[in-house]
Amino acid sequence: MRVRSAGWTKDFHDLLLHMVYPMNSQGKLGGKSAGLFLAYKILNHMGERLDLCKEVRIPKTWYISSDGLINFLHYNTLEEVIEQKYKEIDQVRQEYPHIIQLFKNSQISNEIIKGLSMVLDDIGDKPIIVRSSSLLEDRLGSAFSGKYKSLFLANRGDKEQRMEALLDAIAEVYASTFGPDPIEYRASRGLLDFHEEMGIMIQQVVGQKVGKYFLPAFAGVAFSNNEFRWSPRIKMDDGLIRMVPGLGTRAVDRLSDDYPVLISPGQPGLRVNITPEDIIRYSPKKIDVIDLDNNKFVTIEFSDILKEIGDSYPAIQKIISLVKDQHIQQFLGLMTNFQDDDVVVTFDGIVNDGKFIHQVKTILDVLKSKLETPVDIEFAHDGENFYLLQCRPQSYSQDSVPVPIPKDIPEERIIFSANRHISNGKVPDITHIVYVDPAKYSSIEDLGELKLIGRAIGKLNKLLPKRRFILMGPGRWGSRGDIKLGVAVTYADISNTAVLIEIARKKGNYVPDLSFGTHFFQDLVESSIRYLPLYPDDDGIIFNEGFLIQSPNILGEIAPEFSQLAEIIRVIDIQNISNGSILRILLNAELDEGVGILSSPSETLDIYTAQDYKATPTTDENWRWRLSMAKKVAGELDAEKFGVKAFYLFGSTKNAIAGPGSDIDVMIHFQGDKYQKQKLELWLEGWSLCLDEMNYLRTGYRSEGLLDIHFVTDEEVAKKSGFAAKIDAVTDAARPLQMKDQKE
Repeated sequence: MRVRSAGWTKDFHDLLLHMVYPMNSQGKLGGKSAGLFLAYKILNHMGERLDLCKEVRIPKTWYISSDGLINFLHYNTLEEVIEQKYKEIDQVRQEYPHIIQLFKNSQISNEIIKGLSMVLDDIGDKPIIVRSSSLLEDRLGSAFSGKYKSLFLANRGDKEQRMEALLDAIAEVYASTFGPDPIEYRASRGLLDFHEEMGIMIQQVVGQKVGKYFLPAFAGVAFSNNEFRWSPRIKMDDGLIRMVPGLGTRAVDRLSDDYPVLISPGQPGLRVNITPEDIIRYSPKKIDVIDLDNNKFVTIEFSDILKEIGDSYPAIQKIISLVKDQHIQQFLGLMTNFQDDDVVVTFDGIVNDGKFIHQVKTILDVLKSKLETPVDIEFAHDGENFYLLQCRPQSYSQDSVPVPIPKDIPEERIIFSANRHISNGKVPDITHIVYVDPAKYSSIEDLGELKLIGRAIGKLNKLLPKRRFILMGPGRWGSRGDIKLGVAVTYADISNTAVLIEIARKKGNYVPDLSFGTHFFQDLVESSIRYLPLYPDDDGIIFNEGFLIQSPNILGEIAPEFSQLAEIIRVIDIQNISNGSILRILLNAELDEGVGILSSPSETLDIYTAQDYKATPTTDENWRWRLSMAKKVAGELDAEKFGVKAFYLFGSTKNAIAGPGSDIDVMIHFQGDKYQKQKLELWLEGWSLCLDEMNYLRTGYRSEGLLDIHFVTDEEVAKKSGFAAKIDAVTDAARPLQMKDQKE
C-alpha cells in the first residue's frame, strides 16, 4: 500500500497540528498512532465509492512523538532505567512497581506541558484515554497486545487538576515500557536490542453523558479472520466481532466474570448461543463506564445502570431483548419498566437492522485488501456513528495449514482428542506435560494457594525446555477476575510453552466457559504458542486421565520449593516413562479435529501397509504419497489386457500442490472395445476406493474415490482436444507414467 498513491500528502499538515513533541524532535507517531491514521485515510479514500466507509469517524486525537520518552528520561536523569531489559525477568517484575512510582514522581519538560495544555483546551472537559503507541507496537507479528498501559481519565475539575491527572497517566504509560510483560515479549522475538521509543495517543472518549455516567452505546473489537468458527457454515474470512455495551474494555480484556457477544459479520445469523438459557448465561452482565461524579473509570452491573437511566441509554432498543417466561423477545420500548422487567444484552436489533454488521464487514474487507494482511480493529459506537479507534495486523502463525489426522491410531497411544474450536497446525516433539488437576484446583479455597500455583507455573516456564512442553489445566488461564476459574498467570509465566490447553470438565449440567480471542490469545498466536480447548466429557472424545494422574510426577525434583503442590500440579517427563516416546499434537480446522498422540521421535506414522511408501502427515507428503500411488496403479495396469495405450498424470499431484483432500487426476489414452473399458473401469474403481480408504486412515479426509479418471480417444489425441490437449503441451503438460508392459 503506497501512501502517496492515495494523494494524502495534505493530510499530514493537520496531523502535525495535533502533535506534541520536544524541541528538535525527530520522533515518530508509533505503531498504534500510525495504524489508526493509515486505516482512517484508506477508508476515507474508499468512501468516494463506498458510503459505509465514508461514514467512519475517528475521535478527536492528539499525539506525543515517540522520542518524548527519551526526553523524559534525559530530563530526569533516568537513562539507566533502559538497562532494565537486560535483567532477569524475576528482578524486572520485582522492581517494576518502584519504577512506576519513580516515573510518577518525576517531571515532564516544559515544552511538552505547553503542548498538553493545548490538548486540554481543545478537548475540554470530555473524558479522555491515554494510550501507548510504541515503535514496536501493532506491527505484523509483534502486536504487543495489552503489554503497555492505556488509561481512562474522567478529565474533570479545573485545568490544573486535569493536567495533573494527565501527566500522571503519561508517566505510567512511559513506565509500562519497562514492565515484565513487554520485556519478556521483546526477548522472545529477539527485539531486546532494538531502540524502543514510546509514543502516546490522547483520544477523546467516544460517547455521551447520561446521568452521572459517560459511555458509548457499545464498543468492541473485530477481526478479519475468525479463528473460532462455531458452525461449519462459518468460514475463516467471515470474520469475528466481540462487542459489549459501554466502553470496549470488556470486549478486549480477558475476564472471568463476564462475556462479550460474538458475531461473525459474514454470517450474522449464525449465533454462538441459541437456547434462551445459553443466551442469558453468556450475555454481558456488567458494563464499563466513566463515573463523572467520582471522576473515575468504574465497572457496574448493566441492570443497575438501566434502573438509573432507563431508556436514556443510547440506542437501547437495538442492544437489549426482553426475557419473559424463559423466552427471548424483541424489545420494542413500549411500556418497559426497567426497574422490574428482565432484560438481556443480545444486540439483536443491531443484527436484524444489518447496517452496522455490513459496515464492519466492509471495513475489514477493505483494510485487509489495501494493507494486504488480515487486520483487527477496535471500535466504538455512540448510537449514531461508527468510530474507529485502532487498526493493526491480526496475529497469525506461519504453521496455519490443516494437518491430516490419522484414523487408526491405537487408543493407548492417544492422550487426548478434541473437536471444538480447532485451529490448524502440528506441534511435534513434546517432551514434558504440565498438568494442573482441574478437580483438585477447583477444591482450593485459599486465595494464597491459588496464586502460588500461578507462580509455580511461572517457575516451570523457565525450567522446562522451551517449546518442548505443554500446559494443561482448568478453565480460563490468565483470568483477571475470579482466579478459581483459571490459573492466575501472565504471558511472561507461559511464554516458553508450545501449547496452552484449557480443560472444561462438566459440573452437573454446567460446562465452564473457556477463552475466546482476547489479548492473551493474541500473544499465543504471535509466539507460535498453540491454544486448544478440551471438553473431555463430550461424546466421542478421548481423554487419557489415567496417564496424566498416574504417571510419575517430577515437580519436587525440578522445583522443590513447590513440592507441596504435587497433588495439584503434575509434571510428566514423557520420554522417561514411555521408552523415549514424545507427544505429537495434530490439528485440522477443516475437519474440526485435534489429537495428541505418543510416538517415537523418528516415527512417521506409517499406519497402513503399503510396502513402498511410509506416509507422513505433512503437507509435502500429500502429493508425494499420491505420486507414489499413481505410479503403483500405472505399474500394475496390464495395457494389452485393457486396451490402454498410455497412462498420464496431471493436476495437483503432478504439480506437487495436492492437499490431504485432493484427488489424483489421471488421463488414460484408451484404444480398446467397450468390454475392455467396462473391465478397466471396475479395476480402476477398486484402486480408487482402496486409495480413498488409505487416505482416510492417513489424514481423516474421505471422498467417494481418490482417482479422477479421464478417458481420451485417438481422435482427441490427434486433434489435441479436451483433456488430450495436455499431452505434450508446452505448459503444464501431463506426465506419462510407465505401465506394466512398459517396465524393463
